[in-house]
Amino acid sequence: MVSHAQHTTLDMVSVIERDRILRDRKVVRTWLYVVLGFLFLIFVVGGGTRLTDSGLSITEWKPIHGVIPPIGEAEWEEEFAKYREIPQYQELNRGMSLGEFKTIFWWEWAHRLLARSVGLVLAVPLVFFWATGRLERSLKPRLIGLLLLGGLQGAVGWWMVASGLSELTSVSQYRLATHLTLACIIFVVTMSLARSLAPHSQAAAGRDVQRFAGWMVVAVLAQIYLGALVAGLDAGLTYNTWPLMDGSIIPGDLFTIQPGVLNFFENPKTVQFVHRLGAYGLLLLAVIHAFYVFHRAPHTTHYRRAVLLVALLLVQAAIGVTALVLVVPFSWAMLHHIGAIVVLGFTAAHWRGAKGALPMPNENTARR
Repeated sequence: MVSHAQHTTLDMVSVIERDRILRDRKVVRTWLYVVLGFLFLIFVVGGGTRLTDSGLSITEWKPIHGVIPPIGEAEWEEEFAKYREIPQYQELNRGMSLGEFKTIFWWEWAHRLLARSVGLVLAVPLVFFWATGRLERSLKPRLIGLLLLGGLQGAVGWWMVASGLSELTSVSQYRLATHLTLACIIFVVTMSLARSLAPHSQAAAGRDVQRFAGWMVVAVLAQIYLGALVAGLDAGLTYNTWPLMDGSIIPGDLFTIQPGVLNFFENPKTVQFVHRLGAYGLLLLAVIHAFYVFHRAPHTTHYRRAVLLVALLLVQAAIGVTALVLVVPFSWAMLHHIGAIVVLGFTAAHWRGAKGALPMPNENTARR
């Protein structure tokens, strides 16, 4: 039989252990937010790399040696000579000066450097936290999975670049969309892990609200995939009026490629049309989601986040329309690209917030 004194001692031990876990969670959460910051920078620079057509300026994949940029005119000329051998230079940029080449080179170099850096920012602290016992058992496989996704993303990035080095004058829109979507999945996973370790002022929402919020993440990812196809095909330059397209609700020339399904991936007009429809559909879904959360969990942070998501999507749509009618200038296109990542991050945080905080290791709670 346990005495009162023994109960008191056990309670004190439990409180001390809980405090230690919460401190460790705060440290790990801070680290994950730093990783998110690096991922955000990669998205921004990656968007600039695509918009300036800089992605093919470095024609070799040197994971280690590639960290060091060309030094001296001889090395710059050597790098420029490699670029002059690919179709993009020969068909689109013939006559480009060395100075102009340096501009596009630095965009791609910065993108690759950030990608390498985030690998270190993720891997080194992971080893440290693991070795010092700061990671809970349930976190370990998730963090290993995140690290593996990062490695896969590096391979996919080179696979994308390789598509534009021999026959195409730009990278394949299929591979670009795959690269961006995988990057977004990594962003969602990181955000979800960080949010799971944060204190939650509101109890978890019902399972139905959690599922709906999860489907909102999927919907945003799908819309970003469609946007990547638009970017890969420069489809934003096909119709630059809104709300009509070429004076019509449904424009002509949507199915000029055979077989017909290829129009959804290779016909710039069809790709832009589908992206527009996706934007309308996503906004409508967000409004329905907000009403649903209000019905199921009124006057909660879950509902307030659902309303804010609608507001963010309205702003993002306005930016997209402005970029379109201005014929996609660099500044507005970048703003639209950044807006997509902000919307995705918020949607992921909303979804994880609806699930509540990660249970303490000793709690008899269903694993989230």
